[in-house]
Amino acid sequence: MQGIFPAVRPALIVFSLILLALAAGLGLSGWPAGAQNTTLYWGNSGQDVVRVQNRLRDWGYYHGPVDGFYGADMQRAVVDYQLANGLPPSGVVDAATWETLGYAPPATSPAPEPAGLSRGISNRDSVYLLAKVIEGEAANEPFDGKVAVGAVIVNRTRSAAFPHSLSGVIYQPDAFESVSNGQYNRPVSSEALRAAMLAVSGWDPTGGAIYFWNPGKQVSPWIWSRDVITRIGDQVFAR
Repeated sequence: MQGIFPAVRPALIVFSLILLALAAGLGLSGWPAGAQNTTLYWGNSGQDVVRVQNRLRDWGYYHGPVDGFYGADMQRAVVDYQLANGLPPSGVVDAATWETLGYAPPATSPAPEPAGLSRGISNRDSVYLLAKVIEGEAANEPFDGKVAVGAVIVNRTRSAAFPHSLSGVIYQPDAFESVSNGQYNRPVSSEALRAAMLAVSGWDPTGGAIYFWNPGKQVSPWIWSRDVITRIGDQVFAR
């Protein structure tokens, strides 16, 4: 018997060391220690999105498919989760949101998009382009006024009178003053980005408007022939 254990003991020691090394490399959540998560928002896709979808589904906030795509259902779930946990309801999975979900702080690089998920202009690029116009056209408007400007652009993509893509609507000649004069190229605020995400997700404070203007500025008399729906901040919205 004494001749057996000396031979077995080194193997057990090696095996134990391997287990310790594996344990040291894993956090309590089963994720590699020191791993960083990317900041996620509408249009992202990949395994980080899957992780958040699973966590929010387990906690009763997310009821959509676990498909790795950050769409409208996912954004609403994130907003609900943030509101319930005292976080700013940005709809963006940022450092604070990752931390409350029990994961490491985010890395600075965006989440990768797997090949094959491109949908024309990527959803992420479309949202950012929309946010640029919102910043240019409604920087000083209340938040619902920012969303309203975004909603007008989204509504135009569904109208036979306009192009059927966000970029097509935005880049129509002389359609938006901020595009014509370059104001839409100034830095985009987080509020404009959030307004763009909400507009794309379906929030329309205007009730279906496809035009907006500031009556305090010089505008074409023709615009007043449109059916006015509402006024939000300094902007009038019409169809």
